[in-house]
Amino acid sequence: MSLLKSLTAATLLFAAGFPLAQAGDHSMSFFVTSVGMGNGANLGGLEGADAWCTKLATDAGAAPKTWRAYLSTQEEGKRGISARERIGIGPWYNALGELIASDLDMLHLSPNITMRTALDEKGNRVKGRGDKPNEHDILTGTMADGTAYFPSVTEDKTCSNWTSSTEGSATVGHHDRHGGGNTSWNAAHDSRGCSPDNLKSTGGNGYFYCFAAD
Repeated sequence: MSLLKSLTAATLLFAAGFPLAQAGDHSMSFFVTSVGMGNGANLGGLEGADAWCTKLATDAGAAPKTWRAYLSTQEEGKRGISARERIGIGPWYNALGELIASDLDMLHLSPNITMRTALDEKGNRVKGRGDKPNEHDILTGTMADGTAYFPSVTEDKTCSNWTSSTEGSATVGHHDRHGGGNTSWNAAHDSRGCSPDNLKSTGGNGYFYCFAAD
């Protein structure tokens, strides 16, 4: 494309209301953790999970960002913290600069999340359907729209708010969008328990999603 055509295209985008400066920043703002924290679904709560996201991103040489784990919580008698309310407004890109979602609506209605795009912080593919072992179960503890479960749901969906590696269960998504007749990336089914072995038994390894909130 010639310089004149490029400038014309940029002018049209600007006139249409697109933020040109922001559109050029495709640095990593989304990834699947490459390793779990080693204690099943006991992540040290939201604070521990956020810190793990930050550590992995920093170790991978990512640009400084405010990293948040895509996890919801449950509270007796009221709605817990919703994953979608923790991660900012987007857009989000993977380690290769591919758009995952432009905003929260796209993320929860038609995200670009597949085994090819849901990469870890190093830009590597995460094992999924067809791999041995299959590790496509990603911890979320959330409903499909990204919100926390209603107080009327009394079953544990978050492994005691990410502090249990024994009793309880957690809702997981499938990063590869395959398996069990459910293609949800964030709410495919519940785990068999919270221990490392429980998570592995249904196709997981204690991984979770990390998003940049800024």
